[in-house]
Amino acid sequence: MSDETDTNAQTGQEAVQGEFSIQKIYLKDMSFESPDSPAVFRTEWKPDIKLEINNEASRIEGNLFEVVLTLTLTAKLEDQTAYLVETKTAGIFGLKGFANEQMGPMLGSFCPNILFPYARETISDVVTRGGFPQLLLTPVNFDALYAQHMQKAQEAEQGSEEAVH
Repeated sequence: MSDETDTNAQTGQEAVQGEFSIQKIYLKDMSFESPDSPAVFRTEWKPDIKLEINNEASRIEGNLFEVVLTLTLTAKLEDQTAYLVETKTAGIFGLKGFANEQMGPMLGSFCPNILFPYARETISDVVTRGGFPQLLLTPVNFDALYAQHMQKAQEAEQGSEEAVH
C-alpha cells in the first residue's frame, strides 16, 4: 500500500512540473539619442532619470515563446534631454507542461527576470559609449509588476461589468 501512495505522489508531482528552457537571448532593437549634446556636457551632472518598462510575449510555435522586454530610459538635466535609450531585449523560451494559470507568471515575470540583466548591461554600455557617466539600473521586481498588472486588469474588467449593469 505504501508503494502505491509513493507512485501516485510522484505521478502528481510530474504532472505539475513543467519543462523550461532558454533557446536564445538576443538584442532585438536598440536606440540612443543625445539631442541636447554637446550642451549637456557643460552642465553639472545631476540628471532626473525616468525608466519605463514593458514586456510582451507571443507564441512562436508549439511550446516556443518569444518574450520581449522593452526598457526606455530618459535622463534630463532641467529642461535638456541628456539622453534617451530604448532597448528591446528578447528571448526564445521553451515552456512545456505548464498549467494555463502558470503561463502568465512564467511569461510575464519569470522570463523578464532572465532578460533584465542583459538589457541592463546593454543600457550601461551604450550610455558610457555616449560619453556619459556609467549608469547601473537597480534590480526590478517583476513579480510585483506582474501582480500590479493583473490587479489593474481585474479592476478594469470589474469596472466594465458594472458599466453594463
